[in-house]
Amino acid sequence: MKIQVLFGTESGNAEVAAEDLAESVRNDSQEVEVQDLSSFSISELQHDSMYVFLCSTYGEGDLPNTALPFYADLSVVRPDLSGMRYAMFGLGDTFYTETYGHGATKLDDKLTELGAQRVGEIGRYDASTWEPVGECAVAWFAGVLEDVSAVR
Repeated sequence: MKIQVLFGTESGNAEVAAEDLAESVRNDSQEVEVQDLSSFSISELQHDSMYVFLCSTYGEGDLPNTALPFYADLSVVRPDLSGMRYAMFGLGDTFYTETYGHGATKLDDKLTELGAQRVGEIGRYDASTWEPVGECAVAWFAGVLEDVSAVR
């Protein structure tokens, strides 16, 4: 199974988490690619891949700037994503209780609206804990991989 790790970030934390997550999967001999959402086109989405989205929250609960073009294309083109499987990991800070993790939630809502199937629960990283973001993402994704194996 090919795993595509796609990240949207403002400060670089989602990229760090994406690279750490991908490295942990490569160690299990999985085929994996990492790409910034700003350079990924919706025309590249394939139903035979597993997508892992790591998305931070910016400003007042918005998507980071690097994820905006991808989200806008999903909203305008509205591709049929039936059969596509993905996992979602959100980065935020619970200090901002009203908007914590909203970037990932918005992207998750759009993907499911278009027919994609999320595997596992949305992972969450709270920057106020000072836990290393990569460790948090890797631990969360280990559970997602168990869910993927159970669905196969």
